[in-house]
Amino acid sequence: MFTGIVTDIGTVRVVRDTNRDRRFEIGTAYDLSTVDIGASISHSGCCLTVVDKGEDWFAVEVSGETLALTHLADWKVGRRVNLERAAKVGDELGGHIVSGHVDGIGEVISITPEGGSRRVRFRAPRPLHRFIAPKGSITVDGVSLTVNEVEDDVFGVNLIPHTWEVTTLGDLAPGARVNLEIDMLARYLARWRETA
Repeated sequence: MFTGIVTDIGTVRVVRDTNRDRRFEIGTAYDLSTVDIGASISHSGCCLTVVDKGEDWFAVEVSGETLALTHLADWKVGRRVNLERAAKVGDELGGHIVSGHVDGIGEVISITPEGGSRRVRFRAPRPLHRFIAPKGSITVDGVSLTVNEVEDDVFGVNLIPHTWEVTTLGDLAPGARVNLEIDMLARYLARWRETA
């Protein structure tokens, strides 16, 4: 489990197809002596398992299923990646409860300055859009955000300067693809409504 609060921006150092899946090596500022093999780390919203590590990098293996359902298939050497280590019991819950299971790929529609902040509008894939509600939570590339408005399959968020500067969301431009995870509560409420 995660909170959607990014704690490092990693960089893709190596991309290699293996006889099992695709392997990514990620450069990081994390103290890797505190990261065990088998640990879960969120990579732009996608929970992946550490399978190898060095002094300033770690490796993950990504299945075909994950490559098909996230934008990880687009990753090339040099790509910047939002990272978050798994939450521990007793940690501050600064964002919202995030599973690290990407629900779909959204697209950036527009970015508009608003004072020191930026209003970013995204298009969500159908039928995922029905789980997004004004003032609800959503995870965009691993970042916990509050939804400002929703109109059909388009939703908007306000990014304060801090979020713009300390995450990869500052790299966004219209047309960019982003990993989306809907609020866990919305998922269960919708399922309950369908089966009640």
